[in-house]
Amino acid sequence: MKISEVAVSHVRIPLKRVIKHASHARTDTDNILVRCTLEDGTTGFGEGLPRDYVTGETISSSMDILRKSQITSQFESCYDFFQAVQMAERLHLPTALNDDRKCSANAARCALEIAVLDAYGKKFKEPLSSVTKLLAGDLFNPLNKVRYSGAITSASGLKMKIASFLYSLYGFQQMKVKVGIAGYDDAKRILQVRKWLGKKMDIRVDANEAWSIDDAVARIQELEPAGITCMEQPVPHEQVYQLKKVRAQVRTPIMLDESLCSMIDAERAVEHQACDYFNIRLSKCGGFIPSLRLAQYARRHGIKYQLGCQVGETAILSSAGRHFACSVCDIRFLEGSYDKHLVKENLSKRDITFGWGGVAPAITGHGLGIVLDEAALARVAISQEILRG
Repeated sequence: MKISEVAVSHVRIPLKRVIKHASHARTDTDNILVRCTLEDGTTGFGEGLPRDYVTGETISSSMDILRKSQITSQFESCYDFFQAVQMAERLHLPTALNDDRKCSANAARCALEIAVLDAYGKKFKEPLSSVTKLLAGDLFNPLNKVRYSGAITSASGLKMKIASFLYSLYGFQQMKVKVGIAGYDDAKRILQVRKWLGKKMDIRVDANEAWSIDDAVARIQELEPAGITCMEQPVPHEQVYQLKKVRAQVRTPIMLDESLCSMIDAERAVEHQACDYFNIRLSKCGGFIPSLRLAQYARRHGIKYQLGCQVGETAILSSAGRHFACSVCDIRFLEGSYDKHLVKENLSKRDITFGWGGVAPAITGHGLGIVLDEAALARVAISQEILRG
């Protein structure tokens, strides 16, 4: 069974509230959606979120990369799911000439790869989580449910107190708090969150590259009395390989996010002893399979990892993330599936938002296990293009 057509859409997803951190603020998100159609009419969907301040990608660059990639010529006829998975792993999209990290096509690759895996998963009656079993047996650990973290972004004062109370009331066990936002007293703010959430809550923080390497030690030490369990991306990517000296002076483990987008990033992080954790996110890291390979690499080198998400993911990436989370062992923190709490158009006829306490069941069904809402897709589509060659 061959792929007969690949279509790519630019969609704009409005958010229910402003999401702000040290690097960016947004009220909507521009995403890439890919539809893959097989010869028998079976369709699969994939999604990517280009972020110019993370991987240098934009909607325009992602569309251009997909146009130039000779996509249909990269795919052979597949007679079982394993063959389709092997073909998906070989998928190659050209990166920018000045991209020595090889991550400037990651959102486009993620959207295309997941669309292909969704289509062939439906065709051969396999869930996306089977990819883990087939390619990364050392990671495979099937779960029937997982628990997501909560997140406090730019809220302060009374809004932060209310958010903390609601998260606690809703039964969350882990919380990420954004720090490094201009005009905020981070130390005071995190101590307040700790007071409101209680001693048992696992609290970690994310600076989104807000500090310099010279300030990082002092900034992290100011937060440590609150009992934080992890410090995510404290410095800009250009300074990240100096984090070894920061790690030697703080108690809190360091996680890389914006600086962990490819295997090249992972290898450099290990070489320079830059971190204790990887933040793996499907779109940022190029798809389901590259994310599996990053988790394998982390385990081999004594690095822990979380599965993160990007603001504005619809049910397509939420579903892919759920399949990853329910099949990969040792995920320390889990983010995603905010769906109905964050996006106004979720694009799925099925609501897969996490429930009480952040708990969410494994998704059953073939491929992603969701059915796209075509009317919702039409409402958010900015453009669509059929790719040739």
